[in-house]
Amino acid sequence: MTTPLIAKTFQGLEPLLAQEITELGATDIQIGRRMVTFTGDKEMMYRANFCLRTAIRVLKPIKLFKARSADDVYEAVKSIDWSEYLTPQTTFAVDSVVFSPEFHHSKFVAYKVKDAIADQFRERTGSRPNVSVSNPDIQLHIHISDYDATLALDSSGESLHRRGYRQETVAAPLNEVLAAGIIMMTGWKGERDFIDPFCGSGTLCIEAALIARGIAPGVFRQGYAFEKWPDFDRDLFERVYNDDTGEREFEHHIYGRDIDPKAVGIATRNVKAAGLSKDITIEEADFTKAPLQVSNGQSSGCPLMVTNPPYGERISSPDLLGLYKSIGQKLKREFTGGEAWILSYREECFDEIGLKPSLKTPLYNGSLECELRKYVLFGGRLDEHRAKGGIVKTNAERREMAQKRRFKQHRDGFKGGYNDEEREERRDNHRFNKFSKRDGEFSKRDGDHFSKRDGDRFGKREGFKGRSSSFGRKGADFHAKGNDRAARQEARRRFFGGGEESED
Repeated sequence: MTTPLIAKTFQGLEPLLAQEITELGATDIQIGRRMVTFTGDKEMMYRANFCLRTAIRVLKPIKLFKARSADDVYEAVKSIDWSEYLTPQTTFAVDSVVFSPEFHHSKFVAYKVKDAIADQFRERTGSRPNVSVSNPDIQLHIHISDYDATLALDSSGESLHRRGYRQETVAAPLNEVLAAGIIMMTGWKGERDFIDPFCGSGTLCIEAALIARGIAPGVFRQGYAFEKWPDFDRDLFERVYNDDTGEREFEHHIYGRDIDPKAVGIATRNVKAAGLSKDITIEEADFTKAPLQVSNGQSSGCPLMVTNPPYGERISSPDLLGLYKSIGQKLKREFTGGEAWILSYREECFDEIGLKPSLKTPLYNGSLECELRKYVLFGGRLDEHRAKGGIVKTNAERREMAQKRRFKQHRDGFKGGYNDEEREERRDNHRFNKFSKRDGEFSKRDGDHFSKRDGDRFGKREGFKGRSSSFGRKGADFHAKGNDRAARQEARRRFFGGGEESED
């Protein structure tokens, strides 16, 4: 049986998410603001959580109604047969986002939802399920815009950007969903080498390797919210989890560099935890001194460069504008024939690069309205390059540029410093602007409502590919066939070449 589903994402990544959902085989796909609606069955919902690289979470709406008063909310929620989702022994939590002239506090709406559920159970059974904020069995979300309300089940639980391979982070780490989206925008699927000269904790490199090998991002996760649902189909999910038909060989190599030795150590450990040491080399290097041309014995020349250099907000540089000037100079000297994609925030930083981009794409990195700019590097003059048949900007890119919002010209002065107490979760705490019943646009906080599962809930499962709480140390099998889990893990270690060093 098919049902409506909603996949949420970051602003600017909606077309990529829609393309991913199309490739999964979903139907009735519609793009909204920071979300994509589609229709699918239970397997599609499982695959969406497991396979989508650009989704933050997947929601399953269960009721749309008009909410002109608190009583409307209470009665609409109470009219649902909650025995389909809960028992008196299970726990639940309610998250709410409200943009309405009637309701002035989102928590009040959440309380009305909780009261309606509890009262229904008391009337029918004499007992009620308990609320658990930290680790509920069922996570609900209610969104009200004006008088239109939608109540949905959160099938993901912990935000899908938390892949599970990240052991440590540097200051202001790049969100995994955003990193995957940026790489997908370049069109790269592993056809040449890849380099990130400001790699930080290695997120772009790891996401690039997963894309190049066709490895699903969900393979590292410890669990999903739908696994606690009463109708959870364990056999079906194991088939989804063990489906490696999309995986492929990767003949090139990925290079991550950073001048900070601490970041290099963190990135190296993250790469090892992901079992991708064979595909990714992390090096300590000064961008101004290390060559951009790379060779691994199999390929040489210009790799695809995708990077997120410091831009003076939470991470800075002693000479920020000088750093961007050196980026432009180095690209012009050493990257002829190459292609570079740079994510940054400040117009003045881009100005110092001194190169004309062929594409500008607005993206939000946390709360910062950034831009991803594409630079095509060529020798000689532009007219000479075009006369030889060279392309700097495709017709599709021209049309896209015509539709993009212009980068803001007036920015506040540079903000120094970085608050060490700010964590990655804050990047998800954006509120979406509007919701309409017509196009199903859905919004909610992207904060995490499910804590990580305690203990190794999956280590004893037969047929799962190395899915354990010690994944970062022991790795997981992506390629071996058969039902013997230990044999598949060993095959995986041999295939990726990272298993032996992961046994430390």
